[in-house]
Amino acid sequence: MSLLASLAQNINCRRDSGYYKKTYNEVYIEMLAINQTAVVQQLEDTHMKASDLFVKCLEQEGIEYIFGVPGEENADFAMSLQESTQIKFILTRHEQGAAFMAEVYGRLTGNPAGCLATLGPGATNLITGVADSNMDRAPMLVITGQGSTTRLHKESHQIMDVVAMFRPVTKWATTILNAETIPEIVRKAVRVTRTEKPGAVLLELPEDIAKSEASSIPMIPRRFRRSVAEDKIVDQAFDMIMRSRHPVIIAGNGCIRKRASKQLRKFCGTTGIGVINTFMAKGAVDMDADYCLYTIGLSSRDHVSRAIDEADLIITLGFDMVEYHPRLWNPDGNKSIIHADFLAAEIDAHYHPEVELVGDLAHTLWMLNQRLEASTQIQFDLDHQRQSRKRMAADFAEYRNDQTNEPIRPQKVLWDTRQVMDPKDILLSDVGAHKMWIARYYQCHEPNTCLIPNGFCSMGFALPGAIAASLVHPDRKVLAIAGDAGFLMNVQEMETATRLGSNIVVMVWEDHAYGLIAWKQETEFGRHTDLEFGNPDWLQLASAFGWQGHRASDSAGFSQLLTNALAEKGPSLVVVPIDYRENALLTKALGEIECNI
Repeated sequence: MSLLASLAQNINCRRDSGYYKKTYNEVYIEMLAINQTAVVQQLEDTHMKASDLFVKCLEQEGIEYIFGVPGEENADFAMSLQESTQIKFILTRHEQGAAFMAEVYGRLTGNPAGCLATLGPGATNLITGVADSNMDRAPMLVITGQGSTTRLHKESHQIMDVVAMFRPVTKWATTILNAETIPEIVRKAVRVTRTEKPGAVLLELPEDIAKSEASSIPMIPRRFRRSVAEDKIVDQAFDMIMRSRHPVIIAGNGCIRKRASKQLRKFCGTTGIGVINTFMAKGAVDMDADYCLYTIGLSSRDHVSRAIDEADLIITLGFDMVEYHPRLWNPDGNKSIIHADFLAAEIDAHYHPEVELVGDLAHTLWMLNQRLEASTQIQFDLDHQRQSRKRMAADFAEYRNDQTNEPIRPQKVLWDTRQVMDPKDILLSDVGAHKMWIARYYQCHEPNTCLIPNGFCSMGFALPGAIAASLVHPDRKVLAIAGDAGFLMNVQEMETATRLGSNIVVMVWEDHAYGLIAWKQETEFGRHTDLEFGNPDWLQLASAFGWQGHRASDSAGFSQLLTNALAEKGPSLVVVPIDYRENALLTKALGEIECNI
């Protein structure tokens, strides 16, 4: 048996053993140690199809899933992918659904999944989900086919400049023009997707390159430690914190990544400083902790806005300006701010930090915690924060015992939902009026248990996202909440959920309209444009796709209905006629909140 044949056999044996999997390169290194000269010579004399090499490089990177729709121009890649024993390909019904699935996988694991499309319309179908992933800081590999390089320079069937189209919505986008560069390009792509702040990378593989031969081998992934903030700057920030009387923390998306939540909870447990989280930072601190001041992000003022008004120091942690613009909480641009994040602060007239702690966020918080352990003087006045928390909690519970028939108040739906869901269960929100209610009324115990798209804010996110969440965490309950508009934007993925046997529940809030647009237009203009539409018979739709179907008829029985749906095997649809008359009432109530406590 040749050394290369032995290498291949060794790899397969390792894969089949189950208890310990060695990668291609690890086995290669073992064989190289046995007979370096012979192995190198045989590898140099052996060629591999480029699409096979591409898949082996992805395997080397630990890629678990690729979601997508194959086509003619990526047929070679699809055939190579089918031979992989490490990567699972999930066939979707639309490329946008594939992108949202890859996004949610990335948000939940911190590692990229792939989404696959062919050239032209396949690639354009991907772009909304890719943009959503990139702006919501989820690592993702975008893989598209392309026509032969011999026809890219001229007018040709389905040819367009995919790389140019994707550049504004990815961290990096490139075409593979030489098969020998595949190992370097894949290694770079995965590193770029994972590097803070995470995002999407596009790799385009023309069909003639995919068919060509290459003699390269996959590169071994090597991780690096992130840079950390300097001690002198941390000392300066710590002094500012200890001199303040009313500090408050705004926790952003970065706080749910890379161990930051654990260090944040320790810091707040010692200091008592209140934490206000953005939409995408829910669960950074436990909702039951006294220092949890819940969520901010609505354009209107809220009770938690008072904590910011009273603060003499704002500490932002992992804050993404794209979520909640500083002009809404620092209108005069005069707040004293400490910025702590993986990257330096974005330049903005309303966000001009006095101190910036740039580096790994978890390590920065650890450094502050080390200084706290040596300090004996913690003298903050945080009574106004406790009052803010108390008033928010009272709002949450106001309709907990509501006994109305349909339509059902959103507050009641979300109160019952929180009671039914366990601390580590996962709720995904689509985009629409329901998102505003979820953001305010649904609070969390753990990071990454409420996924809200709040950077690019794409409708159609929740159903495909729930399918991916059930793949990542099959042991948890997974609930998606969507409006009747957003749900129908990717309704075709109901078939994907049935085919996969996904244990998910999708709750549709029905109002026969683009409710969030109506809410905003009514607030600004006192009326709204034509935004109403018809809906299918939801229970027949569920049955047609092989789902269980339920319709909520009253608030008193809603909790039990949801409990039953979450216990069912396979996908279930729960339709809730929602009382969006509460939108205007919430706007009025928030508008009447005074700034002083």
